[in-house]
Amino acid sequence: MQAIKPLITSPTILVASREIQCFLQIRTFGDGQALLEPGEAAAAYKAKILSYQAGADFLALQAAAPEKLASLIAGLSAEELARRPAPEKWSIQEIVAHLADDELVGGYRMRMILSSPGTAIQAFDQDVWACAGRYNKIDASQSLEIFRVLRRANLTLLRSLRTDEWELFGVHAERGIESIRDIAMYFAGHDINHFKQIESIRETQWEAVE
Repeated sequence: MQAIKPLITSPTILVASREIQCFLQIRTFGDGQALLEPGEAAAAYKAKILSYQAGADFLALQAAAPEKLASLIAGLSAEELARRPAPEKWSIQEIVAHLADDELVGGYRMRMILSSPGTAIQAFDQDVWACAGRYNKIDASQSLEIFRVLRRANLTLLRSLRTDEWELFGVHAERGIESIRDIAMYFAGHDINHFKQIESIRETQWEAVE
C-alpha cells in the first residue's frame, strides 16, 4: 500500500498559517513545565504584579474589576477590539479572554489548596493558552461575562474563608509557596496590570485616529 503523504510539506505554507503555528507552539511548549526560571525572574514578575495593589483592599479591587473592564471595552468596535498593537502583542479582545481564563485557573488553584494543602501548582504558558483557546476568535463581551461570573464565584469563596484558611498554600512551579491570601492579592494586581495594557492600546488607537 502506498504511504499517505502529508497534506502540508512546505515550510512556507506552515509559516503562512497562524492556526498551524499555534498547533506547533502547543506541541513544542505545551508540556506543563515551568515557563520562568524559578528565582529572580519569577520573583521580579510577582513583585511587579503585587505592587499594583499594595496597600489597597484587594477584595474590593477584585469586586470592582468586572465593571472597570466593562468600561474599558465599552464603545469599541470589533475591529478596535481585535487590533493588535504589535504582531507579538495581544489585542484587547485577547486580553479580556485571558482574564476570563486566568480567573478559571485561579479558582481551581484555590480550591485545590483548600482541599489538599501543600499541593503542587502547575504553571501554564499564557501564549499557548491564547492559541489553544482561540482568544482571537472569542467575542469580548462573552469573555467579560465569563470573567464576571467566575469572579463573583471566587469572591464568594474568599469571603467565606476562616482566618486560618487564608494561610493554606500550594507550591507554584515558578513562584514557590503561595497561600490563598497571596493568590487573592495576585488576582487584584493581575487585573490592574492588564487594565493598564488595555488603556495603553486605547490611547495608541486614539493617537492613530488624530
